[in-house]
Amino acid sequence: MLTIKKYPKPEQWASILQRPVLETDFLESAVRNILTRVKASGDKALFEFNEQFDKSKIDALQVSEDELKSADDSTDVTLKTAIKQAYENIYTFHKEQKREELRVDTMPGVTCWRKALPIEKVGLYIPGGTAPLFSSVLMLGIPAKIAGCSEIVLCTPPQPDGNINPAILYAAKLVGITKVYKVGGAQAIAAMAYGTESIARVDKIFGPGNQYVTAAKQMVSLQGTAIDMPAGPSEVMVLADESSNADFIASDLLSQAEHGKDSQVVLLSTDESLLESVNKAIEKQIESLPRKVIAVESLSKSVGVLVKDTAEMMQMSNAYAPEHLIIATKNAETLADQVINAGSVFIGAFTPESAGDYASGTNHTLPTNGAARAYSGVSLDSFTKQVTFQQITEGGIKSLGPTIELMAEAEELAAHKNAVSLRLKYLENGN
Repeated sequence: MLTIKKYPKPEQWASILQRPVLETDFLESAVRNILTRVKASGDKALFEFNEQFDKSKIDALQVSEDELKSADDSTDVTLKTAIKQAYENIYTFHKEQKREELRVDTMPGVTCWRKALPIEKVGLYIPGGTAPLFSSVLMLGIPAKIAGCSEIVLCTPPQPDGNINPAILYAAKLVGITKVYKVGGAQAIAAMAYGTESIARVDKIFGPGNQYVTAAKQMVSLQGTAIDMPAGPSEVMVLADESSNADFIASDLLSQAEHGKDSQVVLLSTDESLLESVNKAIEKQIESLPRKVIAVESLSKSVGVLVKDTAEMMQMSNAYAPEHLIIATKNAETLADQVINAGSVFIGAFTPESAGDYASGTNHTLPTNGAARAYSGVSLDSFTKQVTFQQITEGGIKSLGPTIELMAEAEELAAHKNAVSLRLKYLENGN
């Protein structure tokens, strides 16, 4: 159950809200070894890692057309309907993120504009171990397709029988992704970063994963492959008061706790009895969870905090910068306007975090471990780069040129000045 802390002082917040600490020394050396082997041996290393880590012996890394069709046929019809509904909502939300190209005349004869161009080659990592996250296929594949990425590579770990969870393949087919590969973990990140005989090198890698995947993404990002964001174990913070529904809150906390043993859940409340009621509700609900063991360990690192008022609640929330923030108070909309740091915000009693995970339309690939202070979740913009353009007429360079010459001369960059001076002299002489 949640460990309860009452009215902690601000100087105690950091220690109370400390995220689970990873054993980075062994982790980094293990991941570095995987990256090195894949870079040196390509497909051979991937086959070996599949056997070592996923207990899966396969003949081909790429999922075949027959496997894609078989997955379509074997996916439950009602699940297909649900996935299609989620697809429509996610597509609708991300499609509206397209920006109009805006041209600005900064002065007569000088026009500047910015244009969103797709990242050509992107790699999507989809976890498939203890929880096959077919929803992540939609969250990453849909904006990649809307952006117009010309090559989309999807990697996901195989099951021991060599197959991929059919829902993952169905979602990939629905989105229009055909290059799906049976490889998971840090080795999948290495394959997409360096390229192998079967898997093309990509420009940017997206997707959630365990601590090995996260470490691999951070390492390859230092070697020239972009990543979506630094991401670690999943987390949720819930804000509550005397009006909140304890059963709802318990279900929200457990839905995050079951993600993994290193996940963290935090409850802030202005009402002490609510904290006690939530713990009782957790104790009752957790008994029926198939992933109870995972949730119990996650809860052992989690906390419920009694705060004096909503002002202190918001200060603590913004300091923590949660991946998911649920505001379940009576004045939820008012508090939502005070959010400064959060990956995604869920407002009101009937907005569970599960909605964002699956089907409301927002993206569930979000910054964790406090990265929400500076990073945004995945969006359409994540799959594009913004390129600036400018065009200057003869009249424009005549007007702007002297300014450039003076600034370049002051910075002692003579060639910069000369690039303008030559043009001005050319126009002055009528040549």
